[in-house]
Amino acid sequence: MSGMEEGTFTALRSQLQEAAATFADGPDALEGILLGIVDDVDRAVREPLEIFPVCHHSPASAIAMARRLREKQPKVVYLELCEDMAPLLSELRNCRLPVAVQAFATDVEGFPAEWSPLSVVAPITEASAEYQAIAYALDTPGVELVLVDRSSDHVFQWDARRTESAEQTDPDAPTAEEEAALHGDAIGVEIGDLRPRFAELEEHLLRHGRVRHWSEWWHQYVELPLGDSDHDTYRQVMLLIGSLFRRLAPGDPQRVRVDEDRERHMWTRMRRHLAAGGIDPADCLYVCGAFHAASRVAEFGVHGADTFEISPPTGTRWQHGLIPSSHAAIEAQFGLAAGSVSIAATVWAKNVRRTGVRPFRLEGQAGGKKRSTAKKAVAVAASQSVAPAADKLSGFLQRPPVLDRLDEAELLGWSVDIVRAARRNGYLASTADAIAVFQTSILLAGMRDRAKPTPYDFQDAAVTCIEKDTVPGRRDVRRLVEIMMGGDRIGQVGYDALPPLARDVHDRLTPLNQKLQQRGVQRALLDIAGRPELGACSDVLWMLRYLMPQGAARPIMGERRLGERPIQESWDLALGTHQRALIELGYEGVSVEQVLEQRLRRRAYGPQATAAVVLETVEDATLYLRSRRLADELGTRALEVLAGERSVDGAPEVLRRVRRLLAYYRTSEPVLPPWIESFVKTGYAHYCTLLPTAFADEDATVRQVGAMLGFLLSMESLALSLGCDRTQLELAVTQSHPEEPSKTALLWAAQVQLGRLSREDLRTRCDELLGNPLVLPAYPRYLSGFVHALEPVPGLVDFVVEAVSNAFGRLPDPVLLPWLPTLITTLRSGGADLAPLLIREAGRIFPGRLAALDEWVPPWRDRPSAPSARPAAGIGARRGVALLAAHPATCDAVGTLLGCDGAWQTGSAGPEGTALLARYPETAAALEVLLASA
Repeated sequence: MSGMEEGTFTALRSQLQEAAATFADGPDALEGILLGIVDDVDRAVREPLEIFPVCHHSPASAIAMARRLREKQPKVVYLELCEDMAPLLSELRNCRLPVAVQAFATDVEGFPAEWSPLSVVAPITEASAEYQAIAYALDTPGVELVLVDRSSDHVFQWDARRTESAEQTDPDAPTAEEEAALHGDAIGVEIGDLRPRFAELEEHLLRHGRVRHWSEWWHQYVELPLGDSDHDTYRQVMLLIGSLFRRLAPGDPQRVRVDEDRERHMWTRMRRHLAAGGIDPADCLYVCGAFHAASRVAEFGVHGADTFEISPPTGTRWQHGLIPSSHAAIEAQFGLAAGSVSIAATVWAKNVRRTGVRPFRLEGQAGGKKRSTAKKAVAVAASQSVAPAADKLSGFLQRPPVLDRLDEAELLGWSVDIVRAARRNGYLASTADAIAVFQTSILLAGMRDRAKPTPYDFQDAAVTCIEKDTVPGRRDVRRLVEIMMGGDRIGQVGYDALPPLARDVHDRLTPLNQKLQQRGVQRALLDIAGRPELGACSDVLWMLRYLMPQGAARPIMGERRLGERPIQESWDLALGTHQRALIELGYEGVSVEQVLEQRLRRRAYGPQATAAVVLETVEDATLYLRSRRLADELGTRALEVLAGERSVDGAPEVLRRVRRLLAYYRTSEPVLPPWIESFVKTGYAHYCTLLPTAFADEDATVRQVGAMLGFLLSMESLALSLGCDRTQLELAVTQSHPEEPSKTALLWAAQVQLGRLSREDLRTRCDELLGNPLVLPAYPRYLSGFVHALEPVPGLVDFVVEAVSNAFGRLPDPVLLPWLPTLITTLRSGGADLAPLLIREAGRIFPGRLAALDEWVPPWRDRPSAPSARPAAGIGARRGVALLAAHPATCDAVGTLLGCDGAWQTGSAGPEGTALLARYPETAAALEVLLASA
């Protein structure tokens, strides 16, 4: 080491030592911090492997990086990025930035199951130093790009959540805004996370800098001064800031350990790569965040200690891909101010024009011109020696702030543009407002000791002068300024960079003739009857609707039901907007059918699966995959789950889905599948066993018990044909002794269906309830039970209408009026499918016109009395003969129904028919009633 290099920062050390003695009572504490910062800078500057410190999405870092790459032309670029993401970087040329490199895992091994799915993203924008390094390395022949940061697996291995208890609140938990961002709840990893971790320090900087947030402070006091600085000044200042924030960071042991382990990992990887290839460190460039550049670990440098052991990865299988990103997603994930990344992009474009630096851009990058960057990258001979770095910090720190001249044309343009945008969004803005915004921007900048208004000053001035008290449209003025400065630019992953599943989806939807990669909603019309090839598109869309978030594929017209074939459909498609979700499907399989089958199996065999849930997967497998094999497998699983259940919570859903599947198989299959026969047989015995307990259980609702009876009574004929014993059901009903009124009414209905209770007896019991003043307040609950009894015994619908009508006629208002809301809510929540039965029956019984209501007599009050003597039977017989002769077709229909054969005998039918009807008076009375109603 030469004497000039050893004394590079001697003058700066002396000045800081004097300052420490002046401003502190003793030179110990403050001197240690200040001189330690200088030592960190000196150590990094003297390192043989050049360290290039950067800040994420900083235009100054990007300009300095482009300039340095053209000057130095390194043969190896070491980049602080997850080492397992390297194969994806070449696909960036097929995308429109910003995008994010993602590592994704659903099947975790070695991590807690509740962490799944694991996701790590590294967003990349064009105005970032990392993109400049990537573009240079990939498009320059003979240059190697090496990612040296920890792998995605190690990100979670070193995660702080391992040492935190489940009861503690994670302060870094994603907020609702972050959840809505394109990155979701993924962990963000990018180089240059440069921000004070000492809250009091950040508050001090913001207060004395007269700014509102950290992004504005960085823009004013670092970004602008370093925009035109030379390489040495830029590097030393960034190292100084990184060392300052590092030394003043709170001593969180977990976070410090993770930071130092990352630095040990990177230097270990670089030393191994240098040794393996025999590479000269002078031909390399190490691009890392300024926070990690000022490292003090023993492994620092090419001559550091080789004491760090990199732990092996877990058994987790990681998938890698590119997902779309946006300025808003980056800001939300990394805690930046809204609009700061858009402003950075605007500053980047302005710096490129002002400095004349030619940035690097991947050849064929979407949105740019194709060119050979490799041939234009050579600006200075790589063999030129680089002079030792001089002390640039002393001059930079002592230099007064540069008073940048006000660019009136730019500020006037901003003022006019914001007024124009405000008018389009409903604000009553005028030319006077443009003048006010212009002058207020200058005033605010002067109050904040700035010679030139920044975009943040202009934003505050626009809000003050235009927004007033109300926001007439969807966007406020602050959002309009962000849009005007560049807006929330959203990236897009090109077709060639998509995983196989996503490309397959686009290929299969080609007949729709839609631009599916564009953002926004597009309407697709499918005339499947006229174009049968669109049926395959319909299948894909229904599977995407099942797998992707709501809104990605939304049916407007058409539905998919068991046993039905679509004729026409209409869809709203937003696959471009939900491109990230489609890409993540590609991590789970190579086709949507494979992913759907995996998810159905995962749901059916999950620890929380119930019989109703497994039956739903059977139905979905039949609807979307039309797979009899998978449906049979899942149906067998449903049988196993049902046999192990000890509650009746899912009985209504089980009944609904079994009925639907039975109806489908009976119409589409020659015989029922074996699993559904076993399911009905097992379910019959299962619910017979649970029925007495459910009637007595207070937690079991009347709807659940009614569903159990519905299963037993509606499936009875099939169950008996499969070998079940009806005695099981009769014993279960006999052993049931409910105390709750609604369940009691439900039990009575079941007894009527089984023949243990006649309708007359049931009607008598209801009349006794209405006549008992002590039971009268509970009568509405009996009616609720009768309503739910329509599920197992739909034939009681006329009796339920009668019971409800009698209640309305006889219940006193203090009992009836409070019960009406309960009846309505009961029908709406638990009996929505039962209400049509009551309405249809009431419409048949009650008169259709209001005038006929006064003379109307309910049919249950005008029932014909049963015949009690032979003369009455004779009268009925004569009337029956006359009616039979008058309606021969009706007589033939009734005879066929009863299984009678024969022909009419002319002349002798009268007496013989009279004798026949006289012998069977009950039949005569029944025929009389039937014919009278006809």
